[in-house]
Amino acid sequence: MKEQRKYKIDEAIRKLNLPNYKAALRIIPRELGIASNTFHNYRKLKVTDKADIPYEMVRKLEIMFHMKIGELANSKICCQDLSVLIMEYNSP
Repeated sequence: MKEQRKYKIDEAIRKLNLPNYKAALRIIPRELGIASNTFHNYRKLKVTDKADIPYEMVRKLEIMFHMKIGELANSKICCQDLSVLIMEYNSP
């Protein structure tokens, strides 16, 4: 079974027709200011990988693909509210 990808980049790109798909593979790395190989590596990131895409680039990708904040991620990030964490930290 394939391991789940961290981001829905491939899913978004595959919705394009072939000429736009090919153009996107050239345009997106240029717009992000990264090498094509780096973009390819971003597309392959697995949920369990420690590597990640810088937040600013994730937001740019979400904007390019007409996604809302957080929609590019393939998994939910869970965390407690800071006030709860502070109360737990201060309790004996």
